[in-house]
Amino acid sequence: MTKDQLRAFLFRGLLFESEAGIFQRAGIQIGASETAVEESLLAQSLAPFGVQRRNAALEMSRLYALIYCFENEIRDFIRERLEENEGENWISNIPGKILQHAESRRTIALKDSWLEGQKTDILGFADFGQLGQIIVAKWDCFKDVIPSQHWLSQRMDEIEKARHFIAHNRQLLPSEFARLYMYISDWNRVIGL
Repeated sequence: MTKDQLRAFLFRGLLFESEAGIFQRAGIQIGASETAVEESLLAQSLAPFGVQRRNAALEMSRLYALIYCFENEIRDFIRERLEENEGENWISNIPGKILQHAESRRTIALKDSWLEGQKTDILGFADFGQLGQIIVAKWDCFKDVIPSQHWLSQRMDEIEKARHFIAHNRQLLPSEFARLYMYISDWNRVIGL
């Protein structure tokens, strides 16, 4: 292919993309639906399992997504508040046992794991329960947002129990779903999400 042919090809592609954008903004689907493709891939991967197990997995996947978002939002909240109040070296001011635990887990992940996911965020290696301990230990940085240490501990303890069930693939009851949604909704309201 010559340079002129390549330019013409790329130009036609750009024109198509800009025209496709007009149709998409009008609600007309162009090309394959990303959602449909994802649903098809999920259906294929779950097909070997029974209907009840698939339905339970899909129901629990909502809770996993909720816990994932919640836990990582807390990590970001802690990071932002401590950096704002204590500067760039905030990490050295978290409780020593928690920092030591997180650094140990990160070292193992860097050395021994074939997994290539996120390994730089030290808070990502702190246990869920330790996140609440960090907030309590650095209470002056959080007391203007979180109502009380009791409020924090109660919610974090209950959410952690549910988190263990979810992480170990145990089914929760609908009432437990509701309680989990309520606790996370309380948190989101308090910190302004």
